[in-house]
Amino acid sequence: MHFGISTHLFHSDRLDRAHLVEVAARGFEAIEIFATRSHFDYRSPVAIDSLAEWLDDTRLKLHAIHAPITDSYIDGKWGQSFSTAWNVADQRARAIEETYAALEIAQKIETSFLVAHLGTPTAYASDQDNNPEAAAKSLAELQALTQPLGLQLALEVIPNPLSTATALIRLLEENAASPHVGICLDFGHAFLGGDLIKEIEIASGYLLTTHLHDNLGTCDDHLVPFEGRIDWPTAMMTMRKVGYGGTLMFEVSGGDDWHDALRRAAHARARLTQLSQG
Repeated sequence: MHFGISTHLFHSDRLDRAHLVEVAARGFEAIEIFATRSHFDYRSPVAIDSLAEWLDDTRLKLHAIHAPITDSYIDGKWGQSFSTAWNVADQRARAIEETYAALEIAQKIETSFLVAHLGTPTAYASDQDNNPEAAAKSLAELQALTQPLGLQLALEVIPNPLSTATALIRLLEENAASPHVGICLDFGHAFLGGDLIKEIEIASGYLLTTHLHDNLGTCDDHLVPFEGRIDWPTAMMTMRKVGYGGTLMFEVSGGDDWHDALRRAAHARARLTQLSQG
């Protein structure tokens, strides 16, 4: 089993080499880049070249690119959101355009996945969001962007009606998605939906990659595993049962002290390693 950590940990910061040095020092093998321009300017060739150097220096692998979901995240405040399921043509096109721009990273740095949201969590969605027809259009366009780059498209389980494991599988089957499209199982989001274990089992045939974080069952807290209410022994046993052997990607919040959150994540990784071995 391989472990990585998303730069969501440092989302409020401008990503730099020091962040990746700390990640590598804590024993993680890979990162997922959270593509928000205030965090990492994916429209800057200089920034992408620097990221390539940092990855080489730290011997970290770029596991995935998380498609943009906002234009900024500063001091804990979200900027304008990007939604692939907006029932407003120019707004949906903006989300696809930003994803296309972020994929410039994959032109220069080897990676395996684009992780994308279909729509917005219900708690934050507008009346124009989470439209099934818009989501289907975006699925086709995202496939067209990722396939020429040799990337797998992983649609993330998020708390909205479009993005449960069942709904995502139905969308993939109805739209004849390629075998290079599947699911990113987000443990925290699935737990908020009510039944994480069932979601793992449903997603198993389409499971490409993961996001690991915890919560208390009411809010999307992005806590370090074992700091919320998820039953991690049962969850990991189920992952073994369905035969998942890919990367376990932490997507935790750094809170007020990302150094301490990273330290705690490394301890949680050790516990998960034991559980993944049975």
